[in-house]
Formats: sequence, C-alpha cells, structure tokens
Amino acid sequence: MEFRARNYIAEEQSHALPRSRAAIHPLSSPSPPTHLRQVDDNVENRNNEEFFDPLRAPDSNAPVKIVDGRDSESSSYGNDDSAQVQMKEWTSFKRFLMQRFPVSKMISISSMSNMIVRGGKAYEKYSTSMHMEELDDPQKSSEEGAKVITWREYVSRLHELKEEINGAWHNEDRVKSLKLSIKVARLLMDTSVSNFYPTLFVLTTDVLDMVGNVVWERIRQKAEFAEDGTKFCSLPENFRASDVCIDAKETCYNWFCKVGSIRELLPRIYLELAILPCWRFLTEQPAESLQRLVMMTRGLADPLASAYCRLYIAHRAQKLPFYDTGYLITCVNDIKLIFTQISSAKETAHGCLADSKSSLVSLMEPAIEFIMKCIFNDASLMRVGKVLVELGIGRSQEELFGGSSCVSIVLHHLLKELPTDVVSSHAVDILHLIKCSNDYSYDQCLNYRLLGLRLCEQISQIGSVDDIVNEVILVVSQCGLDEYLKVIDAYLDIVLQNQMDGHLKTILEGISELACDQVIAEDELAGLQSILVKVLSHFEDLEDVFSLNHFLQILDLMHGSSRSIVNMHILDMATRNGYVRDPTSIQLIFEISQELHNDIDIANKKNDDNQQQARLISHFVRMVDHGTEYEQHLAFLVECRGAFSSIIELKEILVHSSNFLATKALKDGKKHLSFVKSCMAFSEVTIPSISGHIKQLHLYLETAEVALLGGLVSHSDGLIDSALDCLQSFDRMEGSRAAVDSDGILSSIRKLCSLLIMVPDNPEVGILHIPKSILSIIHSQSWSPRMKTRIFCAIVSLSATLSQGRLPYHAFHPEVMGNDLLFFGNSSYVHELISLAASVLENLVDVIEREPSQAARGNMSLEACNCIVSSFKINEHVLLVCSKLIEIAKLCLSAKDKYLISTISFLDKNLPAATAASSITV
Repeated sequence: MEFRARNYIAEEQSHALPRSRAAIHPLSSPSPPTHLRQVDDNVENRNNEEFFDPLRAPDSNAPVKIVDGRDSESSSYGNDDSAQVQMKEWTSFKRFLMQRFPVSKMISISSMSNMIVRGGKAYEKYSTSMHMEELDDPQKSSEEGAKVITWREYVSRLHELKEEINGAWHNEDRVKSLKLSIKVARLLMDTSVSNFYPTLFVLTTDVLDMVGNVVWERIRQKAEFAEDGTKFCSLPENFRASDVCIDAKETCYNWFCKVGSIRELLPRIYLELAILPCWRFLTEQPAESLQRLVMMTRGLADPLASAYCRLYIAHRAQKLPFYDTGYLITCVNDIKLIFTQISSAKETAHGCLADSKSSLVSLMEPAIEFIMKCIFNDASLMRVGKVLVELGIGRSQEELFGGSSCVSIVLHHLLKELPTDVVSSHAVDILHLIKCSNDYSYDQCLNYRLLGLRLCEQISQIGSVDDIVNEVILVVSQCGLDEYLKVIDAYLDIVLQNQMDGHLKTILEGISELACDQVIAEDELAGLQSILVKVLSHFEDLEDVFSLNHFLQILDLMHGSSRSIVNMHILDMATRNGYVRDPTSIQLIFEISQELHNDIDIANKKNDDNQQQARLISHFVRMVDHGTEYEQHLAFLVECRGAFSSIIELKEILVHSSNFLATKALKDGKKHLSFVKSCMAFSEVTIPSISGHIKQLHLYLETAEVALLGGLVSHSDGLIDSALDCLQSFDRMEGSRAAVDSDGILSSIRKLCSLLIMVPDNPEVGILHIPKSILSIIHSQSWSPRMKTRIFCAIVSLSATLSQGRLPYHAFHPEVMGNDLLFFGNSSYVHELISLAASVLENLVDVIEREPSQAARGNMSLEACNCIVSSFKINEHVLLVCSKLIEIAKLCLSAKDKYLISTISFLDKNLPAATAASSITV
C-alpha cells in the first residue's frame, strides 16, 4: 500500500472560487422593487411601530363575537362597545372590592340579616292576591343577640336566594320574587360587620342587577308581543317612550309603584335603582329620576351604607342612554361632607376613635374612586373645568384651582382621573391644593406621590419644574424614611430627565440621613430598590454612578432580595458598554458579585433568578480586562475560581479567559513564557472540576493548542494525554442524549486528529503513540458503527496527511518542528503510518456491516470509500476494499442515488490504466 502524494497549495488554488468586488454589501438592505414600495410606505406610516406583521392585522371580514345574553348584563340594554366596556370595568371593580377587603371565616350578623340563617322552609308560596302592605313586614327574628355564620355559608345562602328569585319569576310568581328581592336589599342596611360590607355589597347587587334585567325583559316583551305571543313591533335600541304601548307602560308603572311602597328607605332606593333603566318606557328623560334618588340618599344616616348606595347609583346610571354627570358631582359633594364630619369627630384619649375613623374612610374610598371615574370618563377640557368648579375647587373655567382646600381622599381620586394636560399645566396649583388639604382623611404623602406619577406621564410639558421639585423635597424632608422614599421615587424620573444634578445630590443626601443607624423595613427596601435602579438606568457609565455622593453608602444599607436586584442591575450596567478596565471598579464589582453569589440558592440552581445571577457574574468575569497587567489578570481569575465555585459555567469561562490571556501574552514575545506556563497550569487544574466529559475534552484540546502556540510541546503532550484519559473514561449515555454526546465525541476526536498534524511525535513514547491510543479507545468502547466508521476515516486521513513531504499547516512557533521535518526521508516512519492505516482498513468493512440502518450503512460505505480513494494510491488491495464498500452501497441504496453515482465516478477517475477494466465490475 502507498499513500497518494498531495500538493495542498495547488489543490487550494484549483478549488478556489473566482472573486470579484461587490457593488453593495450582501447583508445590506437594497431598495425594494417598485411594486413593494407602497407596502413599505404604509408600514412606515403606522405611527412608527416596531414591526408590522400583515398576517396579524385585524381581519375586516372576521365575524364579530356575540356575547350570550344570558351571561351579559349589557345584552338587556344594548350590545354597543361602551356597554361592553362598562360591564368589564364593573366586573373588575367588584373583584377588586372583594380582594381589597378580605373577610374572616366567621361572620357575626345582626337580627337585621337574620334571614340568612333561616332554611328554605321559611319561604312559603304566597298568593298573588297578597296585599302590598304585607311586603313591608320585615319579619324580624324573635331571637335576640347576634348570630355567627361562616363566610361560605353566607355566600351560599345568597346564591340560594338568587336562584329562588329566579325560579319564582319563571313560575310567574312575581310577588314572591319582589318580596325576596326586598329581603336581599335589606341586607345592605346591616353595617355591623363593616369589613364585610364591601363583599356584601358585591353579592347583593349581583342579585339586584339580575332582578333589574328580568324586569326589563318582562316589560320589553310586553311592548313587543301581544298576549297570544304574536309580535306586533320591534323596539330599536334607541327607542323613545312614545314608541311603547300602553299595556307595557302600565306594567312598568306598576313596578315602580310596588317599589315606591317599600317602607325602609335604603331597600326602596336599591330596588328602584335595579329597575332604573325601565324609566325609558315611561318618560323621554329617564335620567331626571337620578337627582331625586341622589336627594333620597341624604336620608341614610349610616355613612358606610350611604356611600355604597351612591356607588350603586353611579353603576346603574350607566345603563341609561344619556345622563348628566351633575348628579354624580352632588354625590361626591355629599360624601365630602360626610368625610368632613368624620374627620371633625373628637378623638378619644386612647386613639380608638382615630383607628375606627381611618377604617371607615378606607371602606368608603372605593365609592369615591368609582364615581370619579364615571365623572371624568371621556370628559372634554371644558367639561373638566366645569366639574372642578362644581366640586368647589375652581373659582371659574379660567381659574381651575382656587385657594380653597379639598378633602384629601377626594383630591387623591380627582387627581388620579384628571387629564394629563390639565395636571401638567396646573402642577403648581395642584401642589398648593395638596398642601392646603391636610385633613388626615388620606395620607398626604400618597397625594404628593400621585402628583409625581401623573407628571411623569408628560414630563416635557411640565412648567416650573424646579419650583415643584423644590417644594416637594422641602415637604417630604419632614417625613419618615418610608414616606420620603415613596414620594421621591415618583419625582425621580423628572429630576433625572431634566438633568437636575443638584436635586439628585439633595435626594441621595436625604436618604442617607434618614436611613443611617436604623434597620430598614421591607417596604423601605422596595423604595430604595426602585430609586437606585432608576439612577442606574439613567447613567451610561457606571463610574459616574459610583462617583455620586452617598450612592455606595446607600447601597451598603440594603440587604435581601432588593439588594440582589440592585446588584444585578449594577453588573448588567458594568458590562453593557464593553470591557471593564478600571481597577477600582473591577474590585468593587467583584465584591458586589460575591454578595450576589452568596444569595444564589445552591439547592435550586435551575431557578430563573439563580441562572440570571450566574449569567451576569460570568459575563462580568469575561469582560474584565487588565490590559498588559497579565499577572494581575491571572490573579483575578484565580480569585474568581475560589469565590464563585458553585457556578459551573463560570469555570469554562475561566479556562477560556486563561487561554486567551496566554495567547495575548505570547504576542508580546518570549519574555512572558513563564507566565504562559502559569496559565497552562491554571487551566490544567481547573478543567477537572468541570462537569461533563465532552466539555473537559474540548477544553483540554483548546489548552493544548495554546501550549503548542507557545512552543510548550511537553505541556501540549500532557494535555492531549489528559484528553485521551477523559475520552477513555467516557461512559456511553443512554436515551435522548446519546446522539448528542456521540456527535460531541466525534467532533472532539476529529479536532484532535487535526491538532496532531502540528504536534511533533515523541520517539521516546513511541511513534504515532496518540493515534494508536485513539484506536485502542475505539476498540474498548461500545460506540455505534456509524461513529466508529467516521473515527476510522479520520485516522486514515490523518495518516495520509502525515505521510506527505509537506504538511498543510504547522504550529505557529519557530521552535516547534513538524513531523515532515523531523522524519523527512525516514522510511520506517512512513511504514508505521501505512501499518496504522492498514489496521484500520481491516476493521472498516466489518464495522460498517454491523450498522442496523440500511440507508445509514449505504452512506457510511460511500463515505469510507471516498476517504480511502483520497488517501491511497489504488492497488489490488485498496481496490478490493473499495469494491466491497461499493457493493454494500449498491445493496442499501437506489441505483439512481447521486452520492453512489458520484463515488463510482470518482473511483473510476483514480484507477490506474492497468486496472481500468476492473472498474466495470465495480
């Protein structure tokens, strides 16, 4: 057998593609064709959206989803978009109420709510001829004292009542339905368990809304259908009272009479509100009854009950097609008066009354919040001015904010709903109004904070920014740390975006003074976290942040998860703009990384937070650059290896960094050779601690290549031996990862074979010691035939390459001699190479035949045949092996297979003339 002679330079030139200079960069965006420019123009005009996908554009022909009328309140009064939005907002608001005021498991109820604990037997079938005065009898329980019921039982009982009302209605027992509805409405008179009242309101109004819906449908049916069921008209959505027949009007009027005869005021108001939309059947101006109902609520003595009754007024009024919000302003002014009375109540010596007042105000707050939303819903600027005047805040349309004060809780929700333009243009006046409205019904710090948040919505249009920030800082400097942080956090974006460095210095100094010598609570930590993160996000250079007075001092005061989050932002910012080179910054960030590493949960490494922390630390280590201070950088890597031992991926980065550092030092000449040896030692010690044989294998080979670059042949040999030991200890992994690991091993062995072309053989340990060791490993492992075949081909190619008089590439070091120079003209060396390749060929066909997959077996045969023909001169022995491989391929693949056809053609071209006739049999 004899290897083919190769001229790698000539082959490279013959296979090189012709080159020509391109007019434009292939990755640039050329001008679109004419027929596409219109589409691009349309895309650019879509308010500069980030990306417009025409496949995600709304389909104008798509069917509109119809909500089932049985599940939607708005189906009773119209299906327009506004009704749907109002229904969703009300549903969300009810959920918010129940979540904000959670109730205990047990509820103490008064005799007023005694009906809840009665069984269903208490409700007997009532005659339709019952006199209306019987409906006024509350039938209070004879038992005295409060009763206790679980929350679930209370809710379950209310659901039962709802089903009873619905069942009685469908059984044509309207009187019973009304009677039960009145009893449900009477529950709202019970405010004895105040914390339960919001939940009670949600549950009972759900029942009353259902009653209003069925009454509406009943009357509408009367207006459209005759007694015999024939339909004589269809009322449009915007029908008028003149469109309604007399019979329907009489039924409607009868319902209002029944409700008007209820003795108790609160149930009477609630029941009329439930059927409020039915006024549309009787009058052209149904909203006129609202002012009367608002006046009636003034007769409710209980503050909590009256506030929620006004809340229900605002909700039910939305069912009317048109209404003036003046009645809502009256509701707000009435609630303001109640708040004033509550605040003016004298406190007890022990402060018990103060606690009860605060609790009561908190319970009444949702009423103000919802009514304010209704008032300012789609309000024009002119309408806003009128509202402010009617609320007593503005003197006129021109002077929106006068000198008078406002109840602070009302002011809070007013400020929340005001249009952004109004807030920005009248910020100073609003600030003065907040300062004057100090009635303790609401935390004033929250009003200052809210103003800051609203101003941040339109920072560019704020007038007198400096005066506003000065005033706010002056006010909150008298508060505690928690209040200070909450308010300052809201104004910090304004300070940063307006480059108010003096104010930023004052803010950080104020935080430092308030936070020193005290344990910071969780709420305060959250405020500090928000402030520091905003500061970090504003600056581009981390050194500018560290130079801020008191920043590092404030950072040291933090702890726990808030400190970790700030540390993560610091690490992200440190590496955002490239390498970290300042020694002071490197040390400081290293200490921050240590703190972050200490917070990593070792037992739960797969946690997303832990992984993010590990990635940030690893990225920081990778981006550190000590310049020409190579020893200092290596010392840093050693320190990182000890400090971040639990981060597995960091160890790989440390080896890569060490090898890069060695390569960088080699460019400066031989003077750093001892340092390069230190880097090699660092890598050799670090690699065994990395989990995963494939990772170790790659790192050993990478480090061996760097050692060879430095002329450290003995180090390179030792690293290659370690790689072989790693390969020998690799256990085949079962399951889904087997294919991935096989590819990794194959890639590593092929890389090793490529590296061996540059590594000079050591006669002391035997010529071709490493390739023979690879063969020995192959025979000892139970790897797949496909994998073994490709490794055999790699060794054949390696042997053929090493036999050439001129190797394709050499080590980039003048003192490292290639094997083509070491063994030039040595026939025994070539004989060893041929012997190694021959031993491979002896096993190659047998290994291929053991491949279970027919298609894979055919492709493996062709791959091996191409490798053999490329490596050897064709003789009888080589031709025999190739013939066997071609026969295997013919049995496994189609005769028209392109790979098979091209391989046969390649084989024919390389046959000598003496054996050309035999190619026909092939």
